[in-house]
Amino acid sequence: MKQIYLDYNATTPIEEKVQDHIILSLKNQWANPSSSSPLGLQAKNAIEQARKEVASAVEACANDIIFTSGGTEASNMAIYSAVKLSKENGCSKPHVVTSNVEHVATSNALKELQKNQNINVTEVNVDKSGLLSSEDLLSAVNCDTCLITVMLANNETGVIFPISEIACGLRKLNKARQESGLPVVLLHTDAAQAIGKIKVDVRVLDVDFLTIVGHKFYGPRVGALYVRNLGKDTLTYSVLHGGGQERGYRPGTENTPMIVGLGKAAFLVNQNLQMYQSHMKDMRDYLEERLCEVYHNIVINCHSAPRLPNTSNISFQGFPYSGAKLLESCNHTIASTTAACHSQTEPSAVLIASGVPKDLAVSAIRFSTGRNTTREDIDLVVRDIKEAIQKLLNN
Repeated sequence: MKQIYLDYNATTPIEEKVQDHIILSLKNQWANPSSSSPLGLQAKNAIEQARKEVASAVEACANDIIFTSGGTEASNMAIYSAVKLSKENGCSKPHVVTSNVEHVATSNALKELQKNQNINVTEVNVDKSGLLSSEDLLSAVNCDTCLITVMLANNETGVIFPISEIACGLRKLNKARQESGLPVVLLHTDAAQAIGKIKVDVRVLDVDFLTIVGHKFYGPRVGALYVRNLGKDTLTYSVLHGGGQERGYRPGTENTPMIVGLGKAAFLVNQNLQMYQSHMKDMRDYLEERLCEVYHNIVINCHSAPRLPNTSNISFQGFPYSGAKLLESCNHTIASTTAACHSQTEPSAVLIASGVPKDLAVSAIRFSTGRNTTREDIDLVVRDIKEAIQKLLNN
């Protein structure tokens, strides 16, 4: 039975060209990159080429990229670095500002620091369109604040946050802080959902840290952290301890083939972003049009805010079953009701936090289109949803 995958925000398949690069690297670049042998240098050179490709995809300098095991480690590194730097500067209880709809890679790291490292955290609420106000965020900064950490785009609603606007306000605030003898506040954004869907430019965003996640843009499950002027303007600390790999910022023998794959995936984004973005938006808009035709009471959650081109969070108003139950009754559709790392049976906490009424949050399904989604795929999904609704209502 044909399955149509519309859950690309959870993960993406590895692009065929990326697979080819990984396989070649497995065959030819298997040596330890820390070795001074010709084979070791070959592996090291492959890693450095990948570093340039990843940097180019976000308009960064290659020297500002640290490879990590994935997005969780990258975000943790940014958060822990800011807190540790604040403590070293004499602050007994550093303060971090975040949003109330962050990924658990951020929110759980902050909760752990609250328990064990004695920090304060302020969560700023998004509005009823799922959007975060830069004014609200900046007004939460106090004299002990060391970091603002907010995602670039939400994984469930697709809402894009105004990071460059936040950065502009923060730079003005930091200038005043420096004049009064206070340390600057650093800015971190998790760009996991944004890369490969919208243009991500660290110069425009003006952030100190940015999280990069390979398996969200058709690469392998490794990641990277961008750090502004690494080792100069922005001090960074490892969350692991061991050897001197990644210039001492991330110990552990590098996973060369996966890093090479990440570089190739980033290269493809850099070359084809406009095409990817346009296609995913066309498929997303077509899905919403067709679903409106077969179920007149659909609600597109957070549609009034700027959204990722591929993401549609849809509730079925008046439908007496949950989104999870609806998906269970489908024969062809693969989608989700919330983030992959959350329970699929409970209403999305992100939707509730975004002002979506509980009855609508319960019936919500997140659809996320991909590079290879077709209109025929969408038509099959719409028929599948229609038949599942009829089957449930007739029982």
